[in-house]
Amino acid sequence: MEKSKILYAEDDETIAFLIQDSLEAFYEIDCYSDGKSALDAFNSQSFDICLLDIMMPEMNGFEVAQHIRDKNSEIPIIFISAKTLKEDRIKGLKIGADDYLVKPFSIEELILKIEVFLKRRKKMNSAPQQYKVGKYSFDPKNYTLQDTENTITLTQRESELLFYFIRHKNTVLKRQDILRVVWGDDDYFMGRSLDVFISRLRKVFADDESILIENLHGIGFRFSEKQ
Repeated sequence: MEKSKILYAEDDETIAFLIQDSLEAFYEIDCYSDGKSALDAFNSQSFDICLLDIMMPEMNGFEVAQHIRDKNSEIPIIFISAKTLKEDRIKGLKIGADDYLVKPFSIEELILKIEVFLKRRKKMNSAPQQYKVGKYSFDPKNYTLQDTENTITLTQRESELLFYFIRHKNTVLKRQDILRVVWGDDDYFMGRSLDVFISRLRKVFADDESILIENLHGIGFRFSEKQ
């Protein structure tokens, strides 16, 4: 079976060696020690997922992620960084990252996160249906929302969240249930991550008044569509 291919950017040689040595039994992994080299590789090759450190020479991880998102809105991006400030995590998510892992972490945790994204991507790709959402047609296989004039390409996690909402339309959804299904856990940071992705979906549907994502204080959310 062909291995999934990982783009890994990390300037710490020791950490890079340990992670690459641990992952290469399961994946094809290309490691780069600066942001520019990583971005050049992304622009010339095909990858299934990106793992990015933040503090790197030439170009930091935030800049690399922004360039990647400008070119490809679908590929999963996971930041792996020693930067623990809440503001850094939120910034990463707003740029378009799908997750953020703080050093030090276990290899088992990293592999679990990688597998979650790879398996969900395959699952989404096997969903042939298209769904009517307001004025849009939603294609979960290709992560797209399309109306008569425009096509919007979502990130994988945006698409997963929207897919979950569609399948539970007009239903009160508890925060912890959304987090367990879409994120795989429901800790504090993932809760903040959910809020960021809700905001991103609201911006996507800002020009469609038929779509409403209600914030139910202390409970969760409700996704509804006016007829």
